[in-house]
Amino acid sequence: PSFGFLFDIDGVLVRGKTPIPAARTAFQKLVNSQGQFLVPVVFVTNAGNCLRQKKADQLSHLLGVPISQDQVMMSHSPLRMFKRYHEKCVLVSGQGPLLDIAQDLGFCQPITIDALREKRPLLDAVDHDRRPNVLVSADFCFKHLSVVLFGEPVRWETSLQLIIDVLLTSGYPGNPYEQENYPHIPVLACNMDLMWVAEAQSPRFGHGTFMVCLENIYKKITGKELKYEVLMGKPSRLTYQYAEHLIRAQALQRSWEQPIQTLYAVGDNLMTDVYGANLWENELASAAAAHCRSVLVCTGVYNPHTEVPLDTRDSITETVFHGHRDFRFDPGLVEPDHIVPDVDAAVDLVFQLENFVP
Repeated sequence: PSFGFLFDIDGVLVRGKTPIPAARTAFQKLVNSQGQFLVPVVFVTNAGNCLRQKKADQLSHLLGVPISQDQVMMSHSPLRMFKRYHEKCVLVSGQGPLLDIAQDLGFCQPITIDALREKRPLLDAVDHDRRPNVLVSADFCFKHLSVVLFGEPVRWETSLQLIIDVLLTSGYPGNPYEQENYPHIPVLACNMDLMWVAEAQSPRFGHGTFMVCLENIYKKITGKELKYEVLMGKPSRLTYQYAEHLIRAQALQRSWEQPIQTLYAVGDNLMTDVYGANLWENELASAAAAHCRSVLVCTGVYNPHTEVPLDTRDSITETVFHGHRDFRFDPGLVEPDHIVPDVDAAVDLVFQLENFVP
């Protein structure tokens, strides 16, 4: 094969924990009788609340084909490359086995929001029932601190408060705020999805919504913009570069000698899947070995009955642009190459375009 697939998961293969019926049919077409993939496939999800192996196991069960962790790319996977932060103490926000995830990525000194709260319980004051009855004093500070946002946390008020505390005290939460410490300590963020689709009829808040809250609180207090050292997860260029690396590694492992010329990004979200694929095509394809084509399915976030206005100013004032603050809006970047009903139709379309007969 001279092409590969980048599959989104939520809204394309599953809704919450429920498989989308077309997914199993599609994946039976992608493997041979021994269960080996006929083309390179990488699952590119903006989820970040579990280890790659667990996600691979879930997908294997849901799709009925064997999937390895090397085929799974979580929103945080590119953090493996940020070795300069691995020795530093990092405050990690999100849910799931955060310490295991951070250590698997190479971080040696991760600390969770809950652990910080235990050391500094007076800082978490919104929920009156969780305020301590006895004043606690503990010597506790970070050294060489960074903040890593893996995904949306459970108790937003706690995470928002403690992250702001850390940013405004340069890693000494509990001290008075020092607004002159700007730029603040490094913040690395994964998954900018404003919304995502589960079993509910309408989309749910994603980590991008949490980031909007954090950014606006920081700016309201300081008058300055919250800055990110790096943004990863779709639609960032970094994510697609890393995904291409994984695709080529698969082809090499299978001893496929024909160069991979085209990647097909199959997703359900105009602002992440389509935007990211088009951004790659517009700005990176000339420097990369593969082109990227977007295939939009109608089983998730995308609603075929709504249109994106052509006037950029209108779309921003009407809050149509759901992308992250630091990404420019361009109507051309949310124009998919192909629109199909579901993932099974996407696989059929790509086979037809590539004249590929399994």
